[in-house]
Amino acid sequence: MSQKISTPASSFAEPDHILLQARNVEFDWSDLPMHWIPGDPFSTHVLNVLHLLLPAGEEWFVETFKEALPLIEDEKLREDVVGFIGQEAMHSNAHSGVLVHLKENGLDPTPYTQQMEWAFSKLLGPRPMTGLRAENHLVERLAIIAAIEHITAFLGDWVLNAKGLDKAGMHPTMLDLLRWHGAEEVEHRAVAYDVMRYFDKRETRRIRTQILVTPAIVWLWIRGTRFLMRNDPELAAQAPSRRRPHLSDFIAAGKRGTVPTSFELVKRMSTYFSKSYHPSNEGSTAQAVQYLASSPAAQAAAR
Repeated sequence: MSQKISTPASSFAEPDHILLQARNVEFDWSDLPMHWIPGDPFSTHVLNVLHLLLPAGEEWFVETFKEALPLIEDEKLREDVVGFIGQEAMHSNAHSGVLVHLKENGLDPTPYTQQMEWAFSKLLGPRPMTGLRAENHLVERLAIIAAIEHITAFLGDWVLNAKGLDKAGMHPTMLDLLRWHGAEEVEHRAVAYDVMRYFDKRETRRIRTQILVTPAIVWLWIRGTRFLMRNDPELAAQAPSRRRPHLSDFIAAGKRGTVPTSFELVKRMSTYFSKSYHPSNEGSTAQAVQYLASSPAAQAAAR
């Protein structure tokens, strides 16, 4: 039985501020099938790309924020950053468990994940700089994280409200992982943005960074979907054309509600370019907290 969608945000009053904290979770992947959206390898692997990108990416988030933390004098923001670091570290660990399961079942994600590890640790990692150059390189990385966190926030809001996933009979443990993670992304959605604005309030860096980040994320997602479908052992007997993702697959999945539609993606991504943008308008903290209180993985860890 699928994990029930959380109560609509309108049913709760929004809290002014909450203390961010990492939550222990426990996921059992022992009975997870390769195609955990039944009969839908395309949607399964589109969402599986999260597991390819997030472990290395969120470890990079953590290391970058640890680098920034000593430079932040605002106590409330420091508190939020500490909570953000704890949550992101937990996310990385949870998604890594899925990668182990995939490998044990014949789909080795290592060729792709090694590229992601190189990109985040080498290409986007710290460099031997000092003074203003070092600070500027740090702020550039913080701006990239803020741009990515905008995307993860609206995707988190989407998955919390994606009735199509329930209708498709998605495996309950994977649905819980995505909704638990999505809820925490909504919960801490403003932290990366507030950190970036703490160091640089100019619009130019914010807009420029998102213009670069958005197509890069789309490209990585397409590459990841192609990689997973090409290496899926349960698709090995099919014709090569059936093992490649197509635009028609994406359109059909959007209509079923198992992935966001192109209209939803463009609309939600474009809000970042508004002068009045703030992440607090993406999703509902009250809805996120309500789901986190009922997450089966969180309850399993508590037991």
